[in-house]
Amino acid sequence: MSGWDEGGIYYSDQAQSLGDGTGIGRSGDADDKATHHSVLRKFKEFIRGFEADKNVFPYRESLLHNPKFLRVDMEDVNAFDSDLPAKLRSAPADFLPLFETAAGEVLMNLKTKVAGETGEMVEPVPGDVQILLTSKEDPVSMRSLGAQYISKLVKISGITIAASRTKAKATYVTLICKNCRSTTRVPCRPGLGGAIVPRSCTHVPQPGEEPCPLDPWIVVPDKSMYVDQQTLKLQENPEDVPTGELPRNMLLSVDRHLVQTIVPGTRLTIMGIYSIYQASNSSTSHKGAVAIRQPYIRVVGIEECNETNSRGPASFTTEDIEEFKKFAAEPDVYKSICSKIAPSIFGHDDVKKAVACLLFGGSRKNLPDGVKLRGDINVLLLGDPSTAKSQFLKFVEKTAPVAVYTSGKGSSAAGLTASVIRDSSSREFYLEGGAMVLADGGVVCIDEFDKMRSEDRVAIHEAMEQQTISIAKAGITTVLNSRTSVLAAANPPSGRYDDLKTAQDNIDLQTTILSRFDLIFIVKDIRMYSQDKIIASHIIKVHASAGATLGENRASKEENWLKRYIQYCRTQCYPRLSESASTMLQNNYVKIRQDMRQQANETGEAAAIPITVRQLEAIVRLSEALAKMKLSHVATEENVQEAIRLFTVSTMDAARSGIHQQVNLTPEIANEIKQAETQIKRRIGIGNHISERRLIDELAKMGMNESIVRRALIIMHQRDEVEYKRERRVIFRKA
Repeated sequence: MSGWDEGGIYYSDQAQSLGDGTGIGRSGDADDKATHHSVLRKFKEFIRGFEADKNVFPYRESLLHNPKFLRVDMEDVNAFDSDLPAKLRSAPADFLPLFETAAGEVLMNLKTKVAGETGEMVEPVPGDVQILLTSKEDPVSMRSLGAQYISKLVKISGITIAASRTKAKATYVTLICKNCRSTTRVPCRPGLGGAIVPRSCTHVPQPGEEPCPLDPWIVVPDKSMYVDQQTLKLQENPEDVPTGELPRNMLLSVDRHLVQTIVPGTRLTIMGIYSIYQASNSSTSHKGAVAIRQPYIRVVGIEECNETNSRGPASFTTEDIEEFKKFAAEPDVYKSICSKIAPSIFGHDDVKKAVACLLFGGSRKNLPDGVKLRGDINVLLLGDPSTAKSQFLKFVEKTAPVAVYTSGKGSSAAGLTASVIRDSSSREFYLEGGAMVLADGGVVCIDEFDKMRSEDRVAIHEAMEQQTISIAKAGITTVLNSRTSVLAAANPPSGRYDDLKTAQDNIDLQTTILSRFDLIFIVKDIRMYSQDKIIASHIIKVHASAGATLGENRASKEENWLKRYIQYCRTQCYPRLSESASTMLQNNYVKIRQDMRQQANETGEAAAIPITVRQLEAIVRLSEALAKMKLSHVATEENVQEAIRLFTVSTMDAARSGIHQQVNLTPEIANEIKQAETQIKRRIGIGNHISERRLIDELAKMGMNESIVRRALIIMHQRDEVEYKRERRVIFRKA
């Protein structure tokens, strides 16, 4: 038999089968040989004779078209012969090699036949065809894999967090006896199993010859046969991990044509043989622990589940699609989607609209020169505590098709982007993806964004705009995808939003990161009797109805429906701006820039949030997201108008906030500001500087209010009497 892993069929039941649980030791039985022969015949018939439609033979065609590997659907095998899938599932290591042999033999016959028709002479070479299995069954949870699954076919899904380098794995080892120079070939077990080398040489010594000693064999690497092999690390999908648990990992072994097809961050559903191997230097491999083995999965089929395929039409029934289209055709789609966004939160209508846009996203574009423009929308919520910012983040985590939730204080740059780790057994470096890589094709929710160390925030600059993460560590230089939206929540430096401070003081983030957010909302806790009363009654209602299972079921049903609708829209619809909408947007952008310039001239201070070309692109993305909600392929003027309105009530208002606080000053406050100015001038001579904190503390000891001192400093700064240095921490007196 040809093929790379048929070695599994020749083992005896003793120690040999310990390697990875796939040693099958019944080759001596005549019954088994007969079974194998009949199964081989059935597999050949299946490849040759399975018809998808009348006179359409998919597997035969596929083999001729691509002789390297053959994807086989378990449902097709079941339709052809219901005994075969059961055999494949219960003893895959036994029957898969037979399937591969059958494919090789069928390919040889087909080639000879084709060659005979064209009159060419073809040398029949046994084909090494790799069989890749797929199935429509549901994957099992990684947590439920136990000893009962060993040597069986399993299907699990997860996210790749690491990939090793490619290695050469021997399928046959050629040995030479160092005494009599006779050679023998020993099959190696597939996956991470090794070869069993016989203890003694079978050569019968001639009279006068020395008998061969024990263990006389030397491996001849050049004459052995090899295949490519790679190990991957699969982690549970973030959304499947129970709260408070660490995500589980599973080692995967892939070979031949599956090698180097997967990069970290890819979501996979794999079929494989649940196997065991002896870990070389694990804690369990101390003396006496002969019976303890590490589990791993030898992969025999891979499906990628990134946005491109599993979220495609295959996962939606025709009824679903009809329902979605009917919903999209209704006149007030936008309103009804926004009403489904975080229904437990009262008010904040514009924030809900922005979150809806973020969930649907704009269109990703690839330009002819290779430049990629992001379609994902980034939103920052900045403001007072207790304004439901984290609630929005939690809602998005539950509703987005792919989401990772993290808190700023507990996240490092490596945890958000990627880290290079050294494998304890092989001592080689490999790459592990962080939150932004794991959320590829989805959303990252970052709470407490202001509590992050500034160097960790800088690490996500590239991920937010270019949507890639470049790594150059320990000799590994690579680029990972992080096509993800960012929803961040932050508090101002003083904990609350202070109307007496400038926008710069309240939004204490660098302009480099601010310009990467499409929408920046300042969420204030406004004290108004009528509104407080409505909010209080709303919250009490939410708490009162929380226990009712009926309400819970309805809410989760709505959430689930919204999740599926978002999935459908993201895979089916890629809107573009219409010409009239483009012209309208162009004119508006020029006007916005003009207004900001004028404002800067009036106040003598640059805006806290720069309005750049990125903000123009933000409005384009918002317009596309609004069109996508209605499953429309064209973003109209109406969409652009709403996008500009959202941009104005969020980012533009944030940029203007806190600037005009000199208006309507009462005579008392004006007098206090004058006194503060005098004291400031006394403490700093012209040409000298002082720490802002120290100045405020000194004046506070004299009984001056901090906000009054800050106002005085702002007025002096606008008159160009003082200047801020070192990120506004030091004040320098100019005049």
